[in-house]
Amino acid sequence: MKNGGAAQQFSIKDLEHFTGVKAHTIRVWEQRYELLDPKRTSTNIRHYSGEDLKKLLNVRFLMENGFKISKIAEMKGADLISQVDRTQESQGLQSSIFHSLKLSMLHYDEALYRSVVDAYSEEHGLDRTVLDVFLPFLAQIGVLWLTNSICPAQEHFISNLMRQSLQAGVDRLSVHSDEDQAVVVLFLPERETHDISLLFVHYLCILNGYQSIFLGANVPFEDLLNVAAQFPQAKFVSYCTTHPSPSNAQDYVQKVERQFVGSSNEFYLGGRMFDGIKSTTNVKLAKDGGSLVGLLFS
Repeated sequence: MKNGGAAQQFSIKDLEHFTGVKAHTIRVWEQRYELLDPKRTSTNIRHYSGEDLKKLLNVRFLMENGFKISKIAEMKGADLISQVDRTQESQGLQSSIFHSLKLSMLHYDEALYRSVVDAYSEEHGLDRTVLDVFLPFLAQIGVLWLTNSICPAQEHFISNLMRQSLQAGVDRLSVHSDEDQAVVVLFLPERETHDISLLFVHYLCILNGYQSIFLGANVPFEDLLNVAAQFPQAKFVSYCTTHPSPSNAQDYVQKVERQFVGSSNEFYLGGRMFDGIKSTTNVKLAKDGGSLVGLLFS
């Protein structure tokens, strides 16, 4: 994928990765239906515009909702977009939202993001917006990232908008501090930087009357020992995306057990890398954000 000044250029492999439509199928649709009109380099290599990618995303969306490619190919310009809008209104809300967020991320469209997220939050609240929209969509971003279908700037763009929404929710809450409050310490292990899920837990902790100490990303293990010395009854909470790796997750759990043996501190660790590992005396494990919240507030 190339940015090449103001206009983005995509290879046919980029289109395949981002939309899930095979490169061979894209070529067939070009030949049979003239669905896309790629430009060619001086060496006769196809390249596609952002509008081509947007159109193919819309085509894939309609096909997932029962439309035949022959029928879609007859739709021109505004007719295609109108049909997408009508289909979104008639089918599941979450799929419609994900489609809009993907377009927002692709085109760096903050206005589209805010219109979608604000509407959902107004109806369902910030907590349901995070559980129903943010966390599942971030999981989709992870798949796109692994297949090199999005560039870092696009991931940073949408992640930072979500972070802003969460921080605004935290800022609206009243924070109190007294000796009777239960203390929760929120942290991410060293080399872990994805803090949106942790920020959500921070929001829920304050909402539920906890004293929430947000340490943030990339916290050295020794620092946890220092904080525990000051707050011997505290619950330590982390939600991991990339670190520790799945192969090192068991070792990390055992390290917590060794270092905090005999203490009154409890650890609540969430993330896919902990799936299949058994919880221990003072380390509770969850494979996803919803399960982690359930453990913490049960």
